[in-house]
Amino acid sequence: METDDKRLTIRDWAEDDRPREKMLLKGPHTLSDAELLAILIGSGSRTETGVELSRRILHDCQDNLNELARLSIPDLCKRFKGIGPVKAISIMAAMELGKRRRMSENLERKKISSSQHLFELFEPLLSDLPHEEFWVALLNSANKVLEIKRLTQGGMRQTVVDIPMLLKLSLDKAAPVMVVAHNHPSGQNKPSHEDEIITKRIKTGCEAVGITLLDHIIVAQNNYYSFSDEGKI
Repeated sequence: METDDKRLTIRDWAEDDRPREKMLLKGPHTLSDAELLAILIGSGSRTETGVELSRRILHDCQDNLNELARLSIPDLCKRFKGIGPVKAISIMAAMELGKRRRMSENLERKKISSSQHLFELFEPLLSDLPHEEFWVALLNSANKVLEIKRLTQGGMRQTVVDIPMLLKLSLDKAAPVMVVAHNHPSGQNKPSHEDEIITKRIKTGCEAVGITLLDHIIVAQNNYYSFSDEGKI
């Protein structure tokens, strides 16, 4: 008896099992993360379908999309057979669009009224980075965000903040309130001694020119630290 060892491609599957057709028939909410990822990469390899490749990628990322977003294009190409630069770029573009959508939703908030709001504002910008960055949000008197700007990008452990430049940004924008934020790639959300010092210096500088430092947020993956909540501002 002859057997056919040829693997099935997505085109050979039942219509309901094809990610694109499934999305058309039932909507995107019915697709698994692997099926959505398979649509992005378009095809698998000789040994696995696009959905199988996507499942393998997600499994390697602990089935966590945030972990996937932390991978660079070279990381994806090196770690996963069947992923080349074009597919890796498609994945990273989708991750970036997701971040920007979250940012747009947060910027539409009428008023910043808690540290949780600030975490939601900065988390899309900082949570996936392998290095430290320092950002500022300039607010009006109603605590509505006027502008968000990255100030510095550092190494794995620290970044340097130019306080005069920070104050000039706020004065040029006529923003009476500011919030600063940086990330800890290690996942540790407790402030370092250097974090404590720079916060005090920024607060002193703000007071000297009549600006309110509302908070300093440390973003550490899925959690955060608020200097304001801890009574340190």
